[in-house]
Amino acid sequence: MPTLSTRPPRRAPPMHARAFVSLLVLSLLSPIGAAAADAPYLGSIHRHVMLASTTTADGDGNPYAVVVAPVSAGKIHRDDVLITDFNNVSNLQGTGAAIVDYRPATRQTTIFASLPQHLPQCPGGIGLTTAMAMLKSGWVIVGSTPSTDGTTRTLGKGCLLVLDPTGKLAATWSGPAIDDPWGNMAAIDEGSRATLFVSMSGFGVPALNVHDPKTGFPVTVRAATVLRIALSIAQGRPPVITQETVVANGFGQRADRDAFLIGPTGIALDAKGTLYVSDALANRIAAIDDAPTRTTSAGLGRTVTDGGLLRRPLAMTMASNGDLLVTNGNNGQVVEINPATGKQRAAQWIDADEAQSPPGNHDLFGIAMMPDGNGFYYVEDDANALMEATR
Repeated sequence: MPTLSTRPPRRAPPMHARAFVSLLVLSLLSPIGAAAADAPYLGSIHRHVMLASTTTADGDGNPYAVVVAPVSAGKIHRDDVLITDFNNVSNLQGTGAAIVDYRPATRQTTIFASLPQHLPQCPGGIGLTTAMAMLKSGWVIVGSTPSTDGTTRTLGKGCLLVLDPTGKLAATWSGPAIDDPWGNMAAIDEGSRATLFVSMSGFGVPALNVHDPKTGFPVTVRAATVLRIALSIAQGRPPVITQETVVANGFGQRADRDAFLIGPTGIALDAKGTLYVSDALANRIAAIDDAPTRTTSAGLGRTVTDGGLLRRPLAMTMASNGDLLVTNGNNGQVVEINPATGKQRAAQWIDADEAQSPPGNHDLFGIAMMPDGNGFYYVEDDANALMEATR
């Protein structure tokens, strides 16, 4: 398999040794003296280590999605960590075409897939995003939100790409309901059938220079959706879409100079069928009830929590205690939220790079729990690195 480049990341290194030191919890919001069982999950996380560079030999970088493999298949071993790159060697956003595979058992990093920059079946080309999942059947599904100049001026509609477990492209999904798959996926996986939930954030987004005269920011278009995709998976055949249902819509989306595109990003599904969505521009976490079975859109859903420690919430995962962990886009913190009460229980600096203002601004993207629940993986854009946070 191709190996990764050993050259330093293109981006300036952080101004402190945060990758090798423990970071303290910024604020624990639980009452003093609460039982250990009620303590925030982040209160147990003290060790942060850089595991690997995500820069490929071809120069792709800017890591976005983080997915832990549920099975061994093809080139992938169970518990491998798959990471997408959003930028190419020219550092243009929306042009990255590589998926990196980090193997915790050996601490080795290889390239799982390297896709062509231009793919006729994918409107606009390839720019791999935070939208990625691996199914128990071994298929890897990843979203593309492409550009040719690194801005939304040349934004394409994108697609969802289906890769076999050797990294070979097997199918491409596009259509009216698929417009720039952006946020990390949640999945219900039954082997021969599966259901995916992914946000779409490209509907009608104008170029970066089209500003709202009232705010001075690029125009916000309230058209982003969360799409539920039902799949049928025959033995040895790529998954086939059997139904598409918009379960939420009306979320804000807009172009951004630093983040390329801002829209709903984090998606997490609980055992009761409630889908949680990070509504970045509204600075809130939304809940979509009955997400696996509903036949109509819940619109913006109900607000679980907003404001407070949230600073443009991005990727999201569910911790072993049932709380949500949400990375911030506008600083280097991860925030812990009780989804039942909406209480923001804790926040921890996981990227305090002072080269950005505030520290860690625009550095965090994907996050995924480790299989044993004793920590989580995340990526840092400023260092093009896969990180591990553990007890």
